[in-house]
Amino acid sequence: MTTGIEDSAHPVDASSVMGLLPARPRVLALGEPTHGEDALLEVRNALFRQLVDQEGYRTIAIESDCLRGLLVADHVSSGTGTLDDAMEHGFSHGFGGSAANRELVCWMRAHNEGRPASERLRFAGFDGPLEITGAASPRQALTALHGYLAATVDPHLIPCTSETLDRLLGTDDRWTEPAAMRDPTRSVGQSAEARELRWLADDLAALLDEQTPTLIAATSRDDWERARLYGRTAAGLLRYHHWMADTSPSRLTRLVGVRDQMMAANLLALADERGPVLVHAHNAHLQRDQSSMRMGDLALRWWSAGALVSAHLGEEYAFLATALGTMRHRGVDAPPPDTVEGLLSALAEDRLVVDPSRLVTALGGTRPATRVSPYYGYAPLDPSHLGGYDGIVFLEDVVRTTVTPSA
Repeated sequence: MTTGIEDSAHPVDASSVMGLLPARPRVLALGEPTHGEDALLEVRNALFRQLVDQEGYRTIAIESDCLRGLLVADHVSSGTGTLDDAMEHGFSHGFGGSAANRELVCWMRAHNEGRPASERLRFAGFDGPLEITGAASPRQALTALHGYLAATVDPHLIPCTSETLDRLLGTDDRWTEPAAMRDPTRSVGQSAEARELRWLADDLAALLDEQTPTLIAATSRDDWERARLYGRTAAGLLRYHHWMADTSPSRLTRLVGVRDQMMAANLLALADERGPVLVHAHNAHLQRDQSSMRMGDLALRWWSAGALVSAHLGEEYAFLATALGTMRHRGVDAPPPDTVEGLLSALAEDRLVVDPSRLVTALGGTRPATRVSPYYGYAPLDPSHLGGYDGIVFLEDVVRTTVTPSA
């Protein structure tokens, strides 16, 4: 059944990846089917190094808190802070404990040493400040945006004082109440204060855009771009909290949709400001097909960040889905031969990238079976999504690693 696939299987390197694409994309997305496995991140790291050397990529974005990621970005760019601090405080979801993430940060910092700003590599988290149990307070994003504007713009133009923001925000534990994820009545997201904060966040972001020439001249383009990130994040967090407080049947669908929309907005900004960008996240956040999952009796369907970015950028977005053969420390043994993973495993290569269109052609009208995972944290490829992949990266065996992310 692998006839016709063998010739399209190549080592996972920049040359092979670019050979699958009509042109260098502004956003090249590399997915992973599970979190917390350094073997997958080692492939990402090696590919990024080659993309930097051979294709002019200067930015990598990973599925981690965009505000925490600023600590890593500053360390990578200019050596601010220590490596240990960047790893401990600059990642969400437990990703700072990954040896492969640490190696990436070290390599990027060493690469940037002594280089002019135009040649430095950039790091970004592109997820919102969200964890599986809830969302952060909008305080950091709102106050940083307000402070940036207050330092430069005519104070009569600013729609509120910092004291007003502080009063409306209240204590941060009001926003981070863990029970609010399951009980909407415990959320402050639809309170009178939250509604006023949404209006003010919109006004502050609009003022930022209106004053762009003044702000860039008085500060720098980097500072202005960071302020735009604060504005996007504040608006996204307030929207997320609004839906946490909602009691309608659409509540959970809106929550997962808002998260991916926040991701997509960050990726589109990075592509505009820093492209081309290598993005690394779970396959489910990068796919072009509509995402779906069940939560109890509810069937949720929404568009992922990748689907949204693809809709905006067209062929300037490319997606490589990653599949794996075995992950025995998680109870994932050899895949059935009639699954996508089984077909790729028959090629007897440890790490390879294949052209999914060649796979579809070789299969004729036959659709592979769907692999069933015994481990909840691993999502096999969906055979119905093959047409939305620009490439498939395959690892025959993923061995145990020490980090276990929280989400």
